[in-house]
Amino acid sequence: MILRWLVAPQEFKGTLTAAEAAEALRSGLRQAAPEVLLDVAPLADGGPGTVDALLTGTPGERRVLTVQGPFGAPVQAAYALLEGGKTAIIEMAAASGLSLLAPEERDARRASTYGTGELICAALDVGCSRLIVGLGGSATNDAGAGALTALGYRFLDAEGRQLPPGGAALRRMARVDTSQRHPRLTEVELLVATDVTSPLLGPNGASRLFGPQKGADPAAVEELEQALAFFAQSVAPEFIRVPGSGAAGGLGYGLAVLAGANIVSGYALVAQALHLERRVAVADAVLTGEGRFDRQTSLGKGPAALARSGKELGKPVVLFAGSVVHEEGLDASLFHEVIDVGNPALDKEAAILALRAAAERWASTARHMKPHDARDRKYRDDEEHMGSGSF
Repeated sequence: MILRWLVAPQEFKGTLTAAEAAEALRSGLRQAAPEVLLDVAPLADGGPGTVDALLTGTPGERRVLTVQGPFGAPVQAAYALLEGGKTAIIEMAAASGLSLLAPEERDARRASTYGTGELICAALDVGCSRLIVGLGGSATNDAGAGALTALGYRFLDAEGRQLPPGGAALRRMARVDTSQRHPRLTEVELLVATDVTSPLLGPNGASRLFGPQKGADPAAVEELEQALAFFAQSVAPEFIRVPGSGAAGGLGYGLAVLAGANIVSGYALVAQALHLERRVAVADAVLTGEGRFDRQTSLGKGPAALARSGKELGKPVVLFAGSVVHEEGLDASLFHEVIDVGNPALDKEAAILALRAAAERWASTARHMKPHDARDRKYRDDEEHMGSGSF
């Protein structure tokens, strides 16, 4: 029996997308072990790379639009249509992401999710019946007010004037006018996908936990916390503590309470679409990766969840990490092996070379392993269809 390896890394944040990491691993493995069958499935959790991950394993098409970036400048943003146009996948980071801004441009007080709302409008206008918005990598902290404005909602002050963009302005909100919202919002299943469990407010909420990385100094963090608290008390105070409501600067909260969205696990959604359980079951080894392996990621989704699935099925799971942080609570026992690729500050080309070389070194020995006896028979007939995921 020929060996089969599943190659399923997550993004190396700030350096490589999941698809780029998967290609680097594939190239290194192929160099050292050309006879091994490689099943490639980049992972995502609703953040950057989700569209690419789903298009890798699910038939669909990519569409590119010009929309407003975090401060109104035009940006090119892609979304995906799957299942013949029935399902649309949107990454909020494509229109409202931190990666669109230089560090000196970041300002969480003014950044808006308006462009994300424009992508949602486009998906509604082409007739999709299911719409999934991936939350992650945001430059914003506006509780989704910008996206909802693009969808026809109006956020008004006491004089009936529309509020300017950004989360700081929500402190002046007097009412929300929903009379002109997009008519198809009530006709679709709207999901927001994230594995961030932060509530809207508090020390682990949108402003205090994530605001500093979006350019908010301590004074701006408190201003945003108070603005979002005022907004939430006016709209739906009972939803403030719901896990995931603080994702993407509170976009999870805004879409849930005002547009009827359900918050779901981004990793679980991608895993289901790509049939990861089936693909792990027929693999002899699973190779995954991420930019930083620390206590938090060892407890989370993505590679850690894949490792837990591998353990249940008796499959060795190997982690390639840009860096390993040896700290209390780090659970490396999840993995058969953890390989520290090297300096996480490498540029893209250097990171690709380092990851490729690490994969090649591992494969030069692993190519001699025995095919796994635990390949699940109920999946064996489907091995040739591993790349045809669906919802």
